[in-house]
Amino acid sequence: MMMLENKKNEKKGRQWIYPKLIKGKLYLYRNIFGWALLALLFAGPFIRMNDEQLILFNILERKFVFFGIIFWPQDFYLFVLAMLIFLVFIVLFTSVFGRIWCGWACPQTIFMELVFRKIEYWIEGDSNKQKKLDASRVSLEKVFKKGLKHLIFLAISFLIANTFLAYVISTEELLRIISEPLNQHLTGFIAIVLFTLAFYGVFAYLREIVCTVICPYGRLQGVLLDNQSMIVGYDYQRGEPRGKIKKEEINLHGDCVDCNLCVDVCPTGIDIRKGTQLECINCTACIDACDMVMEKTHRPLRLIGFKSEEEINTGKQFKFGKKLYAYTAVLVVMITVLSVLLIKRTDVETTLLRAAGTLYQLREDGTVSNLYNAEFINKTNHTIKLDIRPADPLVKIQYIQKVALLEKGGSTKLTFFISRPQKGIVKYKSEIKLNVLSGAVILEKLETTFIAPPTL
Repeated sequence: MMMLENKKNEKKGRQWIYPKLIKGKLYLYRNIFGWALLALLFAGPFIRMNDEQLILFNILERKFVFFGIIFWPQDFYLFVLAMLIFLVFIVLFTSVFGRIWCGWACPQTIFMELVFRKIEYWIEGDSNKQKKLDASRVSLEKVFKKGLKHLIFLAISFLIANTFLAYVISTEELLRIISEPLNQHLTGFIAIVLFTLAFYGVFAYLREIVCTVICPYGRLQGVLLDNQSMIVGYDYQRGEPRGKIKKEEINLHGDCVDCNLCVDVCPTGIDIRKGTQLECINCTACIDACDMVMEKTHRPLRLIGFKSEEEINTGKQFKFGKKLYAYTAVLVVMITVLSVLLIKRTDVETTLLRAAGTLYQLREDGTVSNLYNAEFINKTNHTIKLDIRPADPLVKIQYIQKVALLEKGGSTKLTFFISRPQKGIVKYKSEIKLNVLSGAVILEKLETTFIAPPTL
């Protein structure tokens, strides 16, 4: 009994997938698009814009850079809004095109199919040869091929780990970790090792499990998709009933010849003919495989293709529904708000407040003064020569402490008096306008409350 149970458990365990390689038009397009994304990914940390890394997510220093524009913790609201826009875009994109992101743009899929899988084909051969190699006994050939494959996998994982860290800690810091003695950057070295092992584990062993089990995006499909979503789908109206081609039989079966090639090429091991499934990543490998068979059997292409459930059932072409218009409207509004906030964003963020617990001071020269505290944060990647000037020439500023230079990414606090002639003051509270300047350039315009006894 125990032996039977063990055999059942073995069968229920993970079934290793050996997808066949079919090179069709969509395969070519996906390769071109994927290689372009890989080139951008590896070149990104070394591309400079405005003397900054093109993209940087430095969580440790709370510094984020997007296309040369620096965002500090004070800009966190912009980051939150950008993430919300990204989520709404994902919802809209998935509602229209299904999980095409996973098959065409996701780094997991691109690295797996364009890099690691191709190395496997190159060293171990096609899917049938890989099966035979895995099933064979230990031999010199098997040890050599497996060892070479995993050695290359580790090397590529090391390269990916370094690239990933370049986006997190910057290329300059990464180069210091690589070039300087190990004992000076032990934490960075440990991080590189851990990320290398993590990426190696993902691409050498986990593989499709990341897409089918770990990644939450696949689970969201059931909520986001409807019968109007464009997905990789099997046209069962045209394909059923399935059957092998026989010369003596004419028009007794649908167009599906039940070759099972669409299953053999699937990187997640599903049968697309069973309908929409969470495991489908819309990689379009089954479309190329089916088109090849349809072409050989002289039947119309796209038995499997980008189709909606409504199109398969009724033949109606895809059109936008109310839900998609609503998502689009929300997305446009959010992008507009973010654009306005980015345009209004200043190089220096200033917080100006009257000193707590203080009143006005009457001076012998006939002026009234108020005490203020100000904090300045430099959001740029260069040092700013800071100055504050009143918009009204009658208003004067007297510094208790003054810092002329504001370092890049730095902040400083100033304390100063603002004085103005008492003559002409008609309200106890009035507004004063100040300009924050760097040279002759106005960085920010401020308004603050000034209190003084009105003249009769």
